[in-house]
Amino acid sequence: MLRVKEGQLDSLGLLFERYKKILFGFFYNMNFNQQLSEDLVQTVFERVLKYRKGFKGDGEFKVWMFHIARNVNIDNYRKTSRFRNEDIYAHQEISDGNRNAEDTMGKGEELDMLNMALNKLDHEKKEVITLSKIEELKYKEIGKVLNCSEGAVKVKVFRAMQSLKNEFLKIQKSV
Repeated sequence: MLRVKEGQLDSLGLLFERYKKILFGFFYNMNFNQQLSEDLVQTVFERVLKYRKGFKGDGEFKVWMFHIARNVNIDNYRKTSRFRNEDIYAHQEISDGNRNAEDTMGKGEELDMLNMALNKLDHEKKEVITLSKIEELKYKEIGKVLNCSEGAVKVKVFRAMQSLKNEFLKIQKSV
């Protein structure tokens, strides 16, 4: 990233290749839309290029990149928030329509219920779970992304996991 900052824009391609899958996973776990996730990854790297002078180099690039990704996701969420509930129901209908008898057995069913429970969480809790449990960032790194202390992240993750557990149990009882 320091080379990109100095004007060697060829190096941005290397960063893109290294981090595109991680970013795609983050966005996909937040919105369950492949095309949107790919677009948001592109937007992150456009902003990385645009704000390259803001990278100080004293921290890890991945944390700086996730800070940008978080802002891109928030911007997208605000822009499309009125359609959010419709998208969730559409995703659930697609998932329901594609299931067969094997998919609804055992772990596949539990995974579906877990995804449904994750969808029921508010945006902040879903984001914290995605960063900590799916993207496996350390609490210290998440703290830098969210601009809060490591202790605050631990509390947020704990509360988000409790909410996820409660939603999962509600879904499990209704099945």
